Amino acid sequence: MLKDTKAFTGFSVSDLSKAKDFYSEKLGLQVEELSMGLLQLEFNGGSKVIIYPKPNHEPATFTVLNFPVKDVEATVDWLTGKGIAFEQYDAPIKTDKKGICRNDRGPAIAWFKDPAGNILSILEEM
Repeated sequence: MLKDTKAFTGFSVSDLSKAKDFYSEKLGLQVEELSMGLLQLEFNGGSKVIIYPKPNHEPATFTVLNFPVKDVEATVDWLTGKGIAFEQYDAPIKTDKKGICRNDRGPAIAWFKDPAGNILSILEEM
């Protein structure tokens, strides 16, 4: 029964206005304001993500949103040019000076945070 639904996900932020600016202006995503103080990110193919305000928001310690891209390095360069800083990891995940992890176990991937501290990633399409 549930396998045929158009499931979606959501996560919280501490400041909806900062989130709207970040996701629309920095990332260039389509952001719609919904009733009840929610934001909705809309993606090609019909996928949607809900962002909701939470006064006592604490960022997750895991990646909440992944963006598959054709060229991770070019996307890192583009986002860096927009003022986005990429996370640097040493172990067990090692990133290069740009913040890109390249290894034999999976696609190239780089992590960054939104203004609320939520972890996002861009990763090479497989």
